Amino acid sequence: MTHASRIEPAIPDRPTVDGLDEVWVTRWERDGVYRFDRTRPRAEVFSIDTPPPTVSGSLHVGHVFSYTHTDVIARYQRMRGKAVFYPMGWDDNGLPTERRVQNHFGVRCDPSLPYEPGFEPPSGGAGGARAAKDQLPVSRRNFIELCERLTVEDERAFEELWRRLGLSVDWSHGYQTIDAAARRASQRAFLRNLARGEAYLAEAPTLWDVTFRTAVAQAELEDRERPGAYHDLAFTRGDGEPLLIATTRPELLPACVAVVVHPDDARYSGLVGSAVRTPVFGVEVPVVAHRLADPEKGTGAAMVCTFGDTTDVTWWRELALPTRPVVGRDGRFLPDVPGWLDGAGAAAYEQLAGATVHTARQRVVEQLRETGELRGEPRTVTHPVKFYEKGDRPLEIVTTRQWYIRNGGRDDDLRAALLERGRELDWHPAHMRVRYENWVSGLNGDWLISRQRFFGVPIPLWYPLDASGAPVHDQPIVPAETDLPIDPSSDAPPGFTEAQRGEPGGFTGDPDVMDTWATSSLSPHIAGGWESDDDLFGRVFPMDLRPQAHEIIRTWLFASVVRSHLENGALPWRHAAISGWILDPDRKKMSKSVGNVVTPVNLLEQYGSDGVRYWAASGRPGADTAFDPGQMKIGRRLAMKILNVSRFVLGLGAVDESATAMLPLDRAMLATLDGVVADATRALDDYDYTRALEATERFFWDFCDDYVELVKARAYGEDGDGAGAVSARAALRRALSVQLRLFAPFLPFVTEEVWSWWRDGSVHLAPWPAASGEPGEPGLFPAASALIGAVRKAKTEAQLSMRTEVARAVVRVRPGDTDAVRALLGDVRAAGHVAVVDVEPDETADGIAVTLT
Repeated sequence: MTHASRIEPAIPDRPTVDGLDEVWVTRWERDGVYRFDRTRPRAEVFSIDTPPPTVSGSLHVGHVFSYTHTDVIARYQRMRGKAVFYPMGWDDNGLPTERRVQNHFGVRCDPSLPYEPGFEPPSGGAGGARAAKDQLPVSRRNFIELCERLTVEDERAFEELWRRLGLSVDWSHGYQTIDAAARRASQRAFLRNLARGEAYLAEAPTLWDVTFRTAVAQAELEDRERPGAYHDLAFTRGDGEPLLIATTRPELLPACVAVVVHPDDARYSGLVGSAVRTPVFGVEVPVVAHRLADPEKGTGAAMVCTFGDTTDVTWWRELALPTRPVVGRDGRFLPDVPGWLDGAGAAAYEQLAGATVHTARQRVVEQLRETGELRGEPRTVTHPVKFYEKGDRPLEIVTTRQWYIRNGGRDDDLRAALLERGRELDWHPAHMRVRYENWVSGLNGDWLISRQRFFGVPIPLWYPLDASGAPVHDQPIVPAETDLPIDPSSDAPPGFTEAQRGEPGGFTGDPDVMDTWATSSLSPHIAGGWESDDDLFGRVFPMDLRPQAHEIIRTWLFASVVRSHLENGALPWRHAAISGWILDPDRKKMSKSVGNVVTPVNLLEQYGSDGVRYWAASGRPGADTAFDPGQMKIGRRLAMKILNVSRFVLGLGAVDESATAMLPLDRAMLATLDGVVADATRALDDYDYTRALEATERFFWDFCDDYVELVKARAYGEDGDGAGAVSARAALRRALSVQLRLFAPFLPFVTEEVWSWWRDGSVHLAPWPAASGEPGEPGLFPAASALIGAVRKAKTEAQLSMRTEVARAVVRVRPGDTDAVRALLGDVRAAGHVAVVDVEPDETADGIAVTLT
């Protein structure tokens, strides 16, 4: 595409930034400006693993912030001559979509119900009921159809906003994490994990969200401070003496399987190996020793229950203790009296059966008071409690059968290999690698990928049923890769018919879906056409860049490294660019769940897309940034200044931009601009978009405020020196061309607008500027700025208008600077409206001083 300069620029009478986004978004799409050229070899491609935003409601200003950072890099690489592979995906499977569908349509999924063709939700989806009790139960297939229907609507709105923001995405390369291609890739990767022994099924204690009734992975946990109370309980030793134990969960007494003490705690050394009897329920449990018992916590003795927390799980596993569950998947105590309780213990449990955990705690405390085995009153505390990051109730630990993928949590060799992958990756900023290493080093189990939900990629397996109709889980029926994607809830396995589903000797489908991270961790594979478009995949994988926020290093980034390491034996990308959070005025992270987000549409209307992008690009890589409309206002002002100074420069008339006979100040300005180009290039090569913008903007304002004002009269030809006018006009145009290209990644709309006035083609396909090599003295430009600044200061102190004519000014400088100052006097006289300027050497001068006489 040509970028030739036109003789007569087409300059609007009144240029404005308003409406530029609408004009240029349409033209960019029409002209295919951002279309990926898949004929280019891998060495000439820059590929981006763009974060697929969660499609659940609306985008907020935090999304605008981080996605702008990615777009700046994409635009820069395109101008550097790369074919940029910049797709957009939509993360539309999983719990956020389910919750939105439930609230939007007023329905909930009940897999036991039959499919209803042509189903329409209550009120057609207009303001559905939000309370669970008011939601209409529908079949799984009907529910999934509603999920697909709503995500299409949300994705359309998301795309419209991304286009308005100016994201230079190639919209012909898109995907959904629930579409057929994504399901096929996710299921293929899982089956290969299974074949290599990296995926396995295990029945084990599982972190469980009782609201959503699904398993939760370690990476999805968060600690929240909650009020609680320590209760001192009196267990009975063999000699009849009490053994006091402090606990915040007295309701789990019927699940107690042991009392644990530290092996070096002299207070209890004589009790290890003996047995004690639990209060109220009267079950005999052993006293055992383990290093994780804390002598300084409570009484130093702890009860082990199955299961109160993750430490209980560790003790249970390492000490080979029995399993005595009492809490079910609904968060309530099991309805039947456990077999290990009898007599008074069974009677006590009957008062707990079916109760919530909260109610059961109250009842057990009353029972303890009645038996006298509660010593003293409960002592209130505030302590961290584990929650699912999207949940509202504390997690429980229940024993379930789940699918896992090995991630180094129980394999030192794999852990070491994944840590090495983290060292191979180029992190921007570099210190973010520590978060990755801390996470990998702290893993205590493998990656739990199965979820007991509905709108997700199904686990692609069936299980044969034995003669009694029970599933044989250790003999899964595996589909052929050519048959993917499959849904085992509606597809029959090879060799079976649908009539055999659920029948003894027949089959049953795996009821679970994959965790959303199990799909999005394959985003480079899905977007790149892994095993569906080998030509494309060979040109884009491993990708060059993964941009993302810092809080999902432990989830999306790490999971992606795991999948690529296992499947490809390599990193999925070469660079990771990490963004920070957007903070509200109280310095809290903006979050839809918290309700403190700001939606961007009004901001785009008020400040323009370039103004909003300016604010976003001002946030340093990896750093949390305050939401600041004031910065957007500055960005809009900058965009308007670019329009106005461009109108001045291009309105001076045609000139040979390659003119070489330039005056010293013009050469100095261009030589200074060469340094700015070098600084901005280095910064963007290091993914430091903020430093590049700062360098460019700093020069731009000096250019406008000082250089343009200094050479304005000469450029107009007011001094009668034709050579001087040609020099100024050529320098102004060359500088404008360079600065438009420097600003283009940040302010794409205003730069494209100005470029269109006088250049063919798009500024976004123009080459990134290189040093002109102008043989000027860079120090002369700041000297000129200082000199005109000193004249202005002198006029201000004399209470004179800047345009007031002054007969004479005296400039005092150090003797070594006099020649440089004299070279600038012609432009200074014109710009400062001074008839005569004399230069006087002064050994005591500190910089440049001007006196009006």
